[in-house]
Amino acid sequence: MRLHDLKPRPGAKRPTKLLGRGESSGHGRQSGRGGKGQSARSGSSIRIGFEGGQMPLIRRMPKRGFNNARHATRYLPVNLVSLNRFADGIRVDEAALREAGLANGAGDGVKILGNGKLERKLTVVAHAFSAKARQAIEAAGGTCEVVVRVVRTAKPVKAARPAATAKEA
Repeated sequence: MRLHDLKPRPGAKRPTKLLGRGESSGHGRQSGRGGKGQSARSGSSIRIGFEGGQMPLIRRMPKRGFNNARHATRYLPVNLVSLNRFADGIRVDEAALREAGLANGAGDGVKILGNGKLERKLTVVAHAFSAKARQAIEAAGGTCEVVVRVVRTAKPVKAARPAATAKEA
Protein backbone atom coordinates (compact mmCIF):
# COMPACT_ATOMS: atom_id res chain seq x y z
CA MET A 1 0.00 0.00 0.00
CA ARG A 2 1.31 3.45 -0.95
CA LEU A 3 0.22 6.94 0.01
CA HIS A 4 -1.74 7.36 -3.22
CA ASP A 5 -3.74 4.22 -2.40
CA LEU A 6 -5.12 5.66 0.86
CA LYS A 7 -8.70 6.86 0.85
CA PRO A 8 -11.25 7.61 3.58
CA ARG A 9 -13.64 4.96 4.83
CA PRO A 10 -17.02 4.74 3.07
CA GLY A 11 -19.42 7.30 4.53
CA ALA A 12 -16.68 9.42 6.09
CA LYS A 13 -16.77 12.06 3.35
CA ARG A 14 -20.03 13.86 2.73
CA PRO A 15 -20.74 16.08 -0.25
CA THR A 16 -20.27 19.78 0.50
CA LYS A 17 -23.40 21.91 0.79
CA LEU A 18 -23.83 24.18 -2.20
CA LEU A 19 -25.04 27.36 -0.56
CA GLY A 20 -26.57 30.45 -2.11
CA ARG A 21 -27.96 28.65 -5.17
CA GLY A 22 -31.58 29.74 -4.82
CA GLU A 23 -34.72 28.47 -3.10
CA SER A 24 -35.07 25.20 -4.99
CA SER A 25 -31.58 24.01 -4.00
CA GLY A 26 -32.82 23.22 -0.48
CA HIS A 27 -30.28 25.64 0.98
CA GLY A 28 -31.79 28.86 -0.26
CA ARG A 29 -32.95 32.03 1.49
CA GLN A 30 -30.42 32.34 4.37
CA SER A 31 -28.02 29.69 2.98
CA GLY A 32 -27.55 27.87 6.29
CA ARG A 33 -26.56 31.04 8.17
CA GLY A 34 -29.71 31.21 10.30
CA GLY A 35 -31.60 34.50 10.66
CA LYS A 36 -30.36 38.05 10.50
CA GLY A 37 -27.52 39.46 12.57
CA GLN A 38 -23.76 39.66 12.74
CA SER A 39 -23.15 35.98 11.97
CA ALA A 40 -25.37 36.13 8.88
CA ARG A 41 -23.21 38.81 7.22
CA SER A 42 -20.42 38.06 4.79
CA GLY A 43 -16.92 38.14 6.24
CA SER A 44 -18.20 37.79 9.79
CA SER A 45 -16.20 35.86 12.34
CA ILE A 46 -16.68 36.16 16.08
CA ARG A 47 -13.88 34.86 18.27
CA ILE A 48 -14.52 32.09 20.77
CA GLY A 49 -15.79 33.41 24.08
CA PHE A 50 -16.97 36.77 22.66
CA GLU A 51 -20.22 37.86 24.32
CA GLY A 52 -21.12 40.92 22.30
CA GLY A 53 -19.09 43.37 24.36
CA GLN A 54 -20.34 42.07 27.71
CA MET A 55 -17.53 41.08 30.08
CA PRO A 56 -16.84 37.43 29.06
CA LEU A 57 -17.41 34.64 31.54
CA ILE A 58 -13.73 33.65 31.59
CA ARG A 59 -12.82 37.18 32.71
CA ARG A 60 -15.63 37.34 35.27
CA MET A 61 -14.50 34.20 37.09
CA PRO A 62 -11.93 34.62 39.88
CA LYS A 63 -8.48 33.19 39.17
CA ARG A 64 -7.05 33.13 42.67
CA GLY A 65 -6.70 30.12 44.91
CA PHE A 66 -4.79 26.87 45.05
CA ASN A 67 -4.70 24.49 42.12
CA ASN A 68 -3.32 21.03 42.76
CA ALA A 69 -2.67 20.38 39.05
CA ARG A 70 0.23 22.86 39.13
CA HIS A 71 2.05 20.63 41.61
CA ALA A 72 1.22 17.24 40.09
CA THR A 73 3.99 14.79 39.28
CA ARG A 74 3.81 13.81 35.62
CA TYR A 75 5.69 10.61 34.83
CA LEU A 76 6.49 9.35 31.33
CA PRO A 77 4.94 5.85 31.14
CA VAL A 78 6.94 2.89 29.82
CA ASN A 79 5.40 -0.58 29.55
CA LEU A 80 7.22 -3.80 30.48
CA VAL A 81 6.78 -5.31 27.04
CA SER A 82 8.82 -2.50 25.46
CA LEU A 83 11.79 -3.32 27.73
CA ASN A 84 12.27 -6.60 25.83
CA ARG A 85 14.25 -4.75 23.14
CA PHE A 86 17.22 -4.39 25.52
CA ALA A 87 19.80 -7.17 25.83
CA ASP A 88 19.94 -9.49 28.86
CA GLY A 89 21.73 -8.17 31.95
CA ILE A 90 21.80 -4.51 30.85
CA ARG A 91 21.18 -1.54 33.16
CA VAL A 92 18.20 0.37 31.74
CA ASP A 93 17.87 3.96 32.95
CA GLU A 94 16.09 7.10 31.74
CA ALA A 95 18.89 7.95 29.28
CA ALA A 96 18.68 4.48 27.68
CA LEU A 97 14.88 4.70 27.46
CA ARG A 98 15.06 8.13 25.80
CA GLU A 99 17.72 6.91 23.36
CA ALA A 100 15.49 3.97 22.41
CA GLY A 101 12.55 6.37 21.91
CA LEU A 102 10.45 4.88 24.71
CA ALA A 103 10.30 7.98 26.94
CA ASN A 104 9.85 11.12 24.90
CA GLY A 105 8.95 14.64 25.93
CA ALA A 106 9.07 16.58 29.16
CA GLY A 107 8.15 14.90 32.41
CA ASP A 108 9.15 14.60 36.04
CA GLY A 109 10.63 11.16 35.52
CA VAL A 110 9.88 7.70 34.16
CA LYS A 111 7.37 5.21 35.56
CA ILE A 112 7.49 1.55 34.58
CA LEU A 113 4.03 0.05 34.12
CA GLY A 114 3.12 -3.65 34.18
CA ASN A 115 1.57 -4.05 30.71
CA GLY A 116 2.94 -7.04 28.81
CA LYS A 117 5.44 -9.74 29.75
CA LEU A 118 9.12 -9.15 30.46
CA GLU A 119 11.40 -11.88 29.06
CA ARG A 120 14.79 -10.38 29.97
CA LYS A 121 16.83 -10.13 33.16
CA LEU A 122 17.35 -6.36 33.50
CA THR A 123 18.39 -3.83 36.08
CA VAL A 124 15.76 -1.14 35.64
CA VAL A 125 16.40 2.33 37.05
CA ALA A 126 13.32 4.59 37.12
CA HIS A 127 11.57 7.19 39.25
CA ALA A 128 8.54 4.96 39.95
CA PHE A 129 7.30 1.42 39.39
CA SER A 130 3.82 -0.02 39.48
CA ALA A 131 3.42 -2.98 41.85
CA LYS A 132 2.79 -5.36 38.94
CA ALA A 133 5.87 -4.11 37.06
CA ARG A 134 8.14 -4.47 40.11
CA GLN A 135 6.84 -8.01 40.66
CA ALA A 136 7.39 -8.97 36.99
CA ILE A 137 10.93 -7.53 36.85
CA GLU A 138 11.96 -9.38 40.01
CA ALA A 139 10.27 -12.59 38.80
CA ALA A 140 12.41 -12.42 35.63
CA GLY A 141 15.54 -12.22 37.80
CA GLY A 142 16.11 -8.49 37.42
CA THR A 143 16.24 -5.67 39.95
CA CYS A 144 14.38 -2.37 40.38
CA GLU A 145 16.21 0.76 41.47
CA VAL A 146 14.24 3.87 42.37
CA VAL A 147 15.76 7.25 41.54
CA VAL A 148 14.94 9.89 44.14
CA ARG A 149 13.62 13.02 42.45
CA VAL A 150 15.00 16.31 43.75
CA VAL A 151 12.11 18.67 44.43
CA ARG A 152 12.93 22.34 44.61
CA THR A 153 10.52 23.98 47.04
CA ALA A 154 11.66 27.59 46.84
CA LYS A 155 14.20 29.73 45.07
CA PRO A 156 17.58 29.80 46.84
CA VAL A 157 18.21 32.98 48.76
CA LYS A 158 21.24 34.96 47.63
CA ALA A 159 23.72 35.77 50.35
CA ALA A 160 23.94 39.47 51.17
CA ARG A 161 27.15 41.14 50.04
CA PRO A 162 29.23 42.57 52.88
CA ALA A 163 29.37 46.35 53.02
CA ALA A 164 32.56 47.93 51.69
CA THR A 165 34.95 49.09 54.39
CA ALA A 166 36.86 52.35 54.38
CA LYS A 167 40.15 50.55 53.57
CA GLU A 168 38.70 48.92 50.39
CA ALA A 169 37.25 52.20 49.10
